[in-house]
Amino acid sequence: MTTAAAATPADAYPFELDRFQREAIAAIDDGASVIVAAPTGAGKTVVAFHAVRVALAERRRVFYTAPIKALSNQKYADLVAEHGPESVGLLTGDNAINPGAPVVVMTTEVLRNMIYAESPDLRQLGWVILDEVHYLQDPYRGPVWEEIIIHAPPAVRFVCLSATVSNVEEIRSWVAELRGAVQAVTETQRPVSLDSLLCFGENERANLQFLPVLVGDRPNPEGERLDRERRSRRRVRGAGGRRWRAPDRIAVIEALSRRRMLPAIYFIFSRAACDDAARLAARASLELTTAAERRRIAEIVEPHVAPLGRNDRRAVGYEAWMAQLLSGVAAHHAGMLPPFKEATEACFIRGLIKVVFATETLSLGLNMPARTVVIEKLTKFSGEGHELLTPSSYTQLTGRAGRRGIDEQGYAVVLWSPRLRFGDVAGLVSSRAFTLVSAFRPTYNMVVNLIARLPPDEARSVLGRSLAQYQSDREVVVLERQLTEGRRMLAEANAAARRRGGHDAERRLRRITRRVEDLRNKLRSKKDTLATEFDELTEVLRRRGHLDGWTLADSGLRLAGIYHERDLLVTEALMAGQLDDLDGPSLAALLACCTYERRGGDVPVEPRWPTVALRADWARLGELHESLAAVETACLGRPRTEPPDGGFAPAAYAWTAGAPLARVLDDITPGDFVRNVKLVCDLARQVGRVAPQPTTAATAHEVARGMFRGVVASSALDAAG
Repeated sequence: MTTAAAATPADAYPFELDRFQREAIAAIDDGASVIVAAPTGAGKTVVAFHAVRVALAERRRVFYTAPIKALSNQKYADLVAEHGPESVGLLTGDNAINPGAPVVVMTTEVLRNMIYAESPDLRQLGWVILDEVHYLQDPYRGPVWEEIIIHAPPAVRFVCLSATVSNVEEIRSWVAELRGAVQAVTETQRPVSLDSLLCFGENERANLQFLPVLVGDRPNPEGERLDRERRSRRRVRGAGGRRWRAPDRIAVIEALSRRRMLPAIYFIFSRAACDDAARLAARASLELTTAAERRRIAEIVEPHVAPLGRNDRRAVGYEAWMAQLLSGVAAHHAGMLPPFKEATEACFIRGLIKVVFATETLSLGLNMPARTVVIEKLTKFSGEGHELLTPSSYTQLTGRAGRRGIDEQGYAVVLWSPRLRFGDVAGLVSSRAFTLVSAFRPTYNMVVNLIARLPPDEARSVLGRSLAQYQSDREVVVLERQLTEGRRMLAEANAAARRRGGHDAERRLRRITRRVEDLRNKLRSKKDTLATEFDELTEVLRRRGHLDGWTLADSGLRLAGIYHERDLLVTEALMAGQLDDLDGPSLAALLACCTYERRGGDVPVEPRWPTVALRADWARLGELHESLAAVETACLGRPRTEPPDGGFAPAAYAWTAGAPLARVLDDITPGDFVRNVKLVCDLARQVGRVAPQPTTAATAHEVARGMFRGVVASSALDAAG
């Protein structure tokens, strides 16, 4: 046993470890990296915190990364409670607390940026904990996880924590090729058993029915009968018998309360609907809280909202929100002010709030379990239409049901609706399919960072080490096998057509020929796709003057410091002087045009530009994008960089100029406002570090400092406190 293991023996825990925890801890004690795939609430954090203790015993540093700032803040608080504030730091872009500590919690992007910058902080790094590693399938942020695993210093060992996935062995094999010894540990058993129910109203009676979705491991025959009855009533309009109805929200809460199934997380995939539900429930006199609980809620909330002045509280609807909390209900979504969300979480964890109406963002990592999870609809708007939840999404949502050590049984309740098929419900409940698929693709920033560090062949080979290429190569093997079989069948069909002739033989020949051609096309598209895309991005950079041969121009070196989805557009605007000679509010507004992305379904409108000069600056930025998009289309076959969006520019201008909160919240929710200001601040800091003109750099830093005030600053302080 290693010295580190002796310092933190597995049998020293005050509770009995589960099998998967013991296996993972043993692997860490042996000095191996480990991938832990287990359900929500199973206790993966025990493994991560063991790695922290091992790192400290080895006198090495350990970085704990998380995909979202709220989760980073939560882990920071937990680690401070165990190791003390002098041993733990936090780096999230908003906060830099004790960054030189032996244990540092950070967002995943912060670590990626440190690796590319070859930060000296990496020298004593022994362990990296990647929480929520299944995020690597996220199309926007997923590549960051792979960049870290590929580029981290060779001696670094990893603890990767993931939801239950079906291809964990494939992930382990990929990581092992890059990092050496890796052990995969899986747990499929939930810590609290889950009972899945379909809830529906029958006739006009107020009482609701709760139908078990499964009987044993098979769909409940009663559910299939319910489907048949519904279909038959559609055929015979006005027929007698039972009439199903969709349960209303208040009736559901009352039924859950009677059945002692609270507290509940009630998922509604609409922010506005969550707010409406919380308002309605608060007015319904449900009597969910006692006088003592209401006093405790007020005590918990006050430190979270203390930094907010009276005017800011009025602007963000504090009184109405507080009334909802005191009644035992709350909304939770990304449009809310962070201190409101965090106060809601603190009250819910303590069992004081009985129902939280939440969007799916609540399912992402936060330690906020409930006895019951309610899913109002199994379909969700995808941006183009409504689609049925995937098995992985359903598992993630229902993973919150059942509190370990409190509940013997958790409940997942799906609400009936006229278009819902029972078979769809049963399929989601019984499905175990959750295959983790890479979303890795090169970006302009990634390309210039590789060019700056590596010769051409090595830079291209790095892409070959990604999970995306690893999975693609495995698929190529399968496709080649299928193509070989297809060619054999084609030869046989050709011979049969020559011997016998006739329409049947010719149809079979045409069908097999099409199949072989499809396989050839698939095979061509899978081979070296990432390397091809890398070459195409490199060509764009050459044509735009950022690259000469394999040498980065000055603009290319500056691009290496811009980590953003519109990285090339920002860099070109900077190098063209479009961000020079601006006052702070105008610079903030132009940067906001590069950071803002309107929510799906929002219709673009021409912004109300505060100055004529800023309108002209916006027009020049649009012309620059059109020029870039033309080159991208020539090299890539399509525009790669999203056009700038001025939707947040007037608010960014006003806030930087010192406007009060009430004036900038006309067309945006408080949470979206805070998030978008932080995005502008983050980009302003990056621009301040790479701007060639000292005055532009100084203005950018002033923007970052000036915007970080009032409700924005209090949100960051509340998160870290």
